[in-house]
Parts: sequence; structure tokens; C-alpha cells
Amino acid sequence: MPDRTGIDKFIRSDLVTFGGYSASTSPETLKGKVEVPVENIIKLDANENIYGCSPRVNQALANYSYLNVYPDDGQTELRKLLAGYTGINAECIVASGGSNQLIDLIIRLFIGSGDEVINLAPTFDIYRFSTQINGGTLIEVLRDESFAVNVNAVKAAINKNSKLIFLANPNSPTGNITPQKDILEIVDTGLPVVVDEAYFEFSGETVVPLVSQHENLIVLRTFSKWAGLAGLRIGYGIFPPRIADYLFKIKIPYNVNVAALVAVQESLKDINYLQGRVKAIVAERERLFSELKKLKWLKPFPSQANFIFCSVLNDKASELHRKLQNRGILVRYFDRPLLRNGIRISVGKPEHTDALIKALQEIGGETSG
Repeated sequence: MPDRTGIDKFIRSDLVTFGGYSASTSPETLKGKVEVPVENIIKLDANENIYGCSPRVNQALANYSYLNVYPDDGQTELRKLLAGYTGINAECIVASGGSNQLIDLIIRLFIGSGDEVINLAPTFDIYRFSTQINGGTLIEVLRDESFAVNVNAVKAAINKNSKLIFLANPNSPTGNITPQKDILEIVDTGLPVVVDEAYFEFSGETVVPLVSQHENLIVLRTFSKWAGLAGLRIGYGIFPPRIADYLFKIKIPYNVNVAALVAVQESLKDINYLQGRVKAIVAERERLFSELKKLKWLKPFPSQANFIFCSVLNDKASELHRKLQNRGILVRYFDRPLLRNGIRISVGKPEHTDALIKALQEIGGETSG
């Protein structure tokens, strides 16, 4: 490591070469750099709900009069609402400013210097990000070619320093489900296991009812995807009561803002509307998958989320990403070893699928020509 001078010499040495998290592209940053006006950009790179939130949310926020008052730090009303939605006792629920915040909080609770986090890669990169920022050691257990979890490899990776396991279900960015029997086999190791169900509403698969039976099982959820509240940052976790108590002790005060609370209240009053949008996204996901399969140079993987991961078989994923962006279509491109030559496409509206497929056909024609 080179000698550090000035303010750099005070920075934590383990963060000097730290690789941050690569977030999605904001359309406004592309003004004048792509072939279409910013307002015409099709954003399919962050798994946002293209339909937006319930109309009730916009109306309620416009009429809310108490933005000058701190929210209830104990989350009393919010936890009751979430208990009603999940069917789980309020004492087991802790909310946060997005499930990312809870991931970081859980790592702070369990991980100290020298402790290991088992990460089932490739998966959501925030697990790596928060582990390394908090001084933990990341142990990556690789998934197979279909991105399925190797339970025996997970068990083999466990040692005296292992303190936590993360398992996204459906997995991000690949969209596949881990069978419940495999999850339970991992839970039976006794280590705290975090099952991240950010895309539950699109898959219908959950282990939430099992939390009460296992003192080491944690489930995370979010309102970012299904309810269209990504910009308000609201997520929650379902925990054994003892873990929930610890998290309330160490969380930052007022970690859920009042706008997010109002949005949850209104979203849960408009379940039928939101579930209708979820059904539309699931139906469009299946159509998108069918259309992508027709392109011989792409390999789409079946998904139970609101996105589809594709391998680019001509080894030109970065070029594909660039060409789509020039046309005003944003998708997620990965340049990590386990995901190299892959793109992830969020499911949009039918007209977005049509525009994407047309662009892919044109690009494929250019490549073959």
C-alpha cells in the first residue's frame, strides 16, 4: 500500500482500496449523452415498479401536515400495520429506511473484527459492501451454473469464525428460488441466517411462518419493489423477538421517516390495486422471457422476481449495455467475475418490452452483419 499523506493517513486502512456499491444510472445524468430526450428514457436497470405507487400515497403526502414532528422511534403504529400485513406479531418486526439499512444493522449486531459472513455468490452486492465496511470477512460460497445454492458447500465453509449467512430468495440478480428444504438445512446449522425476500410479492415464496420456530432465522422485506416506494426507502424485517430487541437498541433513532410511514399506511389500504400491478408485472415477465428466448445470442434465466438475468453469449455484454443506453434503454450490466457478460432487465410495461425487443433485434442484426 502506498504511503498516505494529508487527511488520507487518518482513513481506516481497510477502506483505502475498498470497492463501493455500483448503483443504477439516474436518467437526468444522461442528458445530451444519448439519442433520446431524458423524458423518453426507459429505465429497466433498478427493479423499480414501473407503475409507481398507489395513487392514495400521492394524495396523502400532499395533505400531510406534520413534517415538522419527529416520527415515533418505537415504530408502534408501523409495526402494527406490518403485523396485519404479514400475520406476524408486532414484537417480531423492525422497520428501517430500506432493507439495505437493516442489512447493515444486522451485520453490526453479529459481526466484529475477524468474524466471517457466508455469502452465496453471485448475489446482491450489498451483503459484501456492508460486511467489508463493518470490518467483517466475506466468505463466498459459489452457486452452480444455474445459480442454485450448494448446501453441502455452505456447510463445509462454516468454521469457528462464521457468524452469519445471507441468502436472497429470489436471488438478485438471477431471479431463482432456493427450495425451502435447502433453506431449512442451512438454518439447521445454527448460524444466524438472513433470508432476503425483497421480491416476495412477485414469487409468493416465503419462510416467514418459520421464524417463530427458529431462533436464528431472519426474513427481510421491502416496499420498494411491489409497492413502488423505492424513493421513500422503507423496508422491514421479521425477527425472533430477542434479535428484534437488540436491533432496537442499536438502530439509529427515527430511522423511518414520516413520509414513508404515511406511504405504508396508504399502500396497505390499497392492496387490491397494488396486487393488480404485481400480476401485470408477472404476466409481462413471462412475455419478456419468451421474447428474449427467441434471440439466439442471449440466454435468459427463468425468474421469480420482477427482472430477468441474461447471459450474453457473444461475450459483448458491455457493448450491448452501451448500445441500449444510446437508444435510451437502461439495463443493468455486471462486470464482476461471477456475472461477467451478463445483463439484468427489469420488467416494464408492455410497450417497454416492445421497445427493448425491437432494439435488441436491431443490435443483433448489426452484430451478425
